[in-house]
Amino acid sequence: MARFYSIPFRHGSTHGHDRAVIIPVMVGAKIAIGGKGGVGKTTVCAVWAELFAEDGSDVLAIDADPNTNLASAFGIPGEQSPDPLIGMKDLIAERTGTGKEAVGAYFRLNPKVSDLPEKYSLDVGKLKLLVVGAITHGGGGCACPEGAFLKALLTHTILQRQEVVLVDLAAGVEFMGRASVQGIDALVLVVEPGGRSIETANNMAKMAGELGIGCVGAIANKTTDTAQGELIQSQLKDIAFLGSLPYSRALQEADLRREPVFEANAEIVEELKRARNTLMELVLPSRALRANE
Repeated sequence: MARFYSIPFRHGSTHGHDRAVIIPVMVGAKIAIGGKGGVGKTTVCAVWAELFAEDGSDVLAIDADPNTNLASAFGIPGEQSPDPLIGMKDLIAERTGTGKEAVGAYFRLNPKVSDLPEKYSLDVGKLKLLVVGAITHGGGGCACPEGAFLKALLTHTILQRQEVVLVDLAAGVEFMGRASVQGIDALVLVVEPGGRSIETANNMAKMAGELGIGCVGAIANKTTDTAQGELIQSQLKDIAFLGSLPYSRALQEADLRREPVFEANAEIVEELKRARNTLMELVLPSRALRANE
């Protein structure tokens, strides 16, 4: 059964003053963050992970992007960044049964992975970071040892782990086709001003519905005025609009200097806190219903 607790946050105003509101925040929420490449999904993932941890949740942030930039968004120096698990060929061979003594081209479709998050995650302040990576070679899908390993690991963290889990997905729709994110509470799509970014978000939202993901939200990023956010919102189909983030030079500088994005721009952090709280209000009813089934 799902467990819940409450935190205060500021929302709205009464006679010019902020109004304190209590909303429930889930223990064990599972959220995947995706979108077209370069839209800022890694920034959203890093800031939300810090916010959940700040509120007292146990948090596991998973980098499932082949570019593995999430460590950089936390300000971790390059030489201290964990190697992605998808590149550990001996480990994958051992778990999938494709080592030197394996017979034929068969491999385990459900390899043991339950011990890997504890063994390979990195402590980042109050949260943990697990760098998984993604398949990059041509034709890399589910029908290979790497695909089976990746799917088993993500399925375990989504369905079996008790922490809040945030997954920074690979860019585009390909990752959705592998059904590696079934069981998540919400898919959040980051969208920048541009037709291709909006098209990618709508395609991913459609695939999410086919996978049974009940809550899909979107955050507009790098907007230069209010009208851009409103235009993006008007072109999203069956996607809950969570908020709009202005373009931030400070975030760009933090990226260049490999500094924590959480400390780069307080305004962006507050906007993302509001977006996170809006998402929780959308997710809670369906999650509570599943918990009581």
